[in-house]
Amino acid sequence: MIYLVLPRGNNFGWGVCGKYLVKEISDITDVKYITDSFGVEDIGDEYEFHFLKSKLLSETDAKEFSRDVNRRVGSPVLQAIGNQALMPWGPEINSSFKAGYTFFEENILQQEYIQNGKDNFDIVITGSKWCEEVLRDHGLDNVETVIQGVDQQIFNTFHSEKEIFKDNFVIFSGGKFEIRKGQDIVIRAYKVLQDRHKDVMLVNAWFNMWGDSMNTMAASPHIKYEVKSKDYAAAMYGILQDNGLDTGRIVTLLPRSNALMSKIYKNTDIGVFPNRCEGGTNLVLMEYMACGKPVIASYSSGHRDVINKDNSIMINNMRPIDINKNGTRIAIWDDPDLDETISHLEWAYQHRDELKPYGSQAGNDLKELTWKKSAEQFVEIIEGSKHRIKTGNQFCSV
Repeated sequence: MIYLVLPRGNNFGWGVCGKYLVKEISDITDVKYITDSFGVEDIGDEYEFHFLKSKLLSETDAKEFSRDVNRRVGSPVLQAIGNQALMPWGPEINSSFKAGYTFFEENILQQEYIQNGKDNFDIVITGSKWCEEVLRDHGLDNVETVIQGVDQQIFNTFHSEKEIFKDNFVIFSGGKFEIRKGQDIVIRAYKVLQDRHKDVMLVNAWFNMWGDSMNTMAASPHIKYEVKSKDYAAAMYGILQDNGLDTGRIVTLLPRSNALMSKIYKNTDIGVFPNRCEGGTNLVLMEYMACGKPVIASYSSGHRDVINKDNSIMINNMRPIDINKNGTRIAIWDDPDLDETISHLEWAYQHRDELKPYGSQAGNDLKELTWKKSAEQFVEIIEGSKHRIKTGNQFCSV
């Protein structure tokens, strides 16, 4: 049995990841699930809601944990890590073996963070090779990588041709609106195509519930950023208008369950992901590619675990940029070249038939990345690491 301490949700990356890992790991071994309280609206589906509820820690065990914070469980624990500080997300649970799972984008780490990783976990599992390399470079050796999966029942190549806006060239861009995700580059690149071609459209899924994160876009060198309304749709309408975009050719999506995104993806021509940094493999990118759709994407950080020259049009020209917070440098990211992004978009517009092989290869490649495979890797790492520690061949002092 494994204790799973993971977020849950239906329209943000960690929540989707946690939900699927509970489902798939429970097919391999018994699980006890620990998370924030949730209702049907948090999961987006009554069926999945009742399933996840059935895996929750029992009320009796929950009361025991609340009474005795130092209680030690006899089974391994897989627990989310909140951020680059490598501290556990959720309640503190003592166990004979504890694995942490993390995604982060701040790649200049303090040594106390590395010590946190050593003190809190027997092994740290990252969501990308990029994160693993960052941790190893900072002195943490007990690290493995497990790539996220894609729900093949929802995101697949079946019937992936457009059914609406067939006479338009429809560009998709997703991810919460912030400087890291690079939507400012999308806006500038799209503006060029909009002015050249009357049949281009933009579909954006950029909802961001975190105001501080969204306001990082004020640092963009490419766009004007001013939030004129507390209402998200109205605020986005104002930003797009301020940057000269024809909002009559733009569809701005409000938050929805990721299970409802497949139809959106399949009714577009190409996805654009000029992200400056991804601590994971970018779940939106993966799900879009799994639908057999071509992408233009930055070849950096977590994207490198998913894209290649055969399944994507890669943005290769990038320059390192310093990311500062309160006057302190916290990261170095890759800033994708705007001109190369525009060039790729124009080429895609002019060569629509030549996009199909990219989409086909993307769909085939993503068939190999399932949540079942991710779950199997987690269980294999936990079981293998437990054995090594028992036999004295430890990754690190625990």
